[in-house]
Amino acid sequence: MAQLLFPKQPPAPLKEKWAGALGSLVATLGLGWISLHTVGPTGTVFLIASMGSSAVLLFAAAHSPLAQPWPFVGGHLVSAFIGVTMHQWVPDPVLAAALAVSLSIFVMHVSNCLHPPGGATALTAVFGGPEIDRLGYEFLLAPLGLNIVVYLALAVVVNNVLPGRRYPFKAPEQRPDRYEDPLNWVLNRAGLKTQDLEYALRQIGGYIDVSPDDLQQIHARASLHAFERRMGKITCGDIMARDVTTVEYGTHLEEVWQLMRTRRVKGLPVLDRARRVIGIVTIVDFIKRADARPEHVFDRLVRFIRQTPGLRTEKPEVAGEIMTPSPITAREDEHILTLVPLFSEHDIHHIPIVGHDGKLTGMVTQSDLMAALYNYRAGDLRRPIRLPQPKGSGESRRHAG
Repeated sequence: MAQLLFPKQPPAPLKEKWAGALGSLVATLGLGWISLHTVGPTGTVFLIASMGSSAVLLFAAAHSPLAQPWPFVGGHLVSAFIGVTMHQWVPDPVLAAALAVSLSIFVMHVSNCLHPPGGATALTAVFGGPEIDRLGYEFLLAPLGLNIVVYLALAVVVNNVLPGRRYPFKAPEQRPDRYEDPLNWVLNRAGLKTQDLEYALRQIGGYIDVSPDDLQQIHARASLHAFERRMGKITCGDIMARDVTTVEYGTHLEEVWQLMRTRRVKGLPVLDRARRVIGIVTIVDFIKRADARPEHVFDRLVRFIRQTPGLRTEKPEVAGEIMTPSPITAREDEHILTLVPLFSEHDIHHIPIVGHDGKLTGMVTQSDLMAALYNYRAGDLRRPIRLPQPKGSGESRRHAG
């Protein structure tokens, strides 16, 4: 019985609750100020009561499908039109009100603009009093239309000024210049598609105030959280190699190649003078730029690596000219699970690890990640990860990709 009377609300941080209250305060004050300076002291008529209900959605649930611009605009206008029509066609005001609300709900559903305060707007058109009756269908333009325009403009401004808000809300797009979002990776690996989620929503048999995109995010985040909860907080900083050999943009290719040979590594981060990662040089970069075909791979590679005498040359001479710019990186405080989609989806072998300031702090290879996951499967993830040291290399094989 207690669960029926006091159902659980979706969890929200306190700052989000204050943000909703502050947003509605600013928007309603703004709407009232504009009304007073538009129609004078009688400007209270300008304020439609159903806008107070819209404020709850626009500022307390700004990411809800019910709060987006088309449901807000369409829901009010459709309901107002139906309310005015019922008031003019149906003599009994109670029956007119009942028909106005029920038809508004149906038409909003069909028009994909369901907005709960629209029901209040329909009632306002029926029971609004002599002034609303005198306006007739002009009620849709003023005061309702002006309310909608002003409130929507304020909602866009206020919600995008408040931290953590986006309005209109759009699910974040995957950034092609970055790695795939681990949330999308988890969802794809689960074999769950958008049509599966839409099917599940239809099978529930009622309207759920959540979009398929939101449901994808919820499912993926819950899956990642479950993995992290079982594994514990194991970060990239826990498994990375810290003694990383690096080069700069102007390091000669011959020196880069020599470092890769002596250190037995397949890739070196390229840093600027502030130790920020600006690129990465791998063996693949050498082979591609040298156009090292199988029949002449050695000769072409040697000629490519050697410094060209003189002051002018057409071939690349330094690391910055062959490096992969803006390489995929990860922060040292990120969970190691975020590395899995980076390695698997992008066919890379080493990922530079950076701090909050963007400066290089270490490197994680596929071997590091496999060792960590193996220890997890073996039930001993907290044990320090140590891979065999190759004799005479002077550096851990953990650098080798």
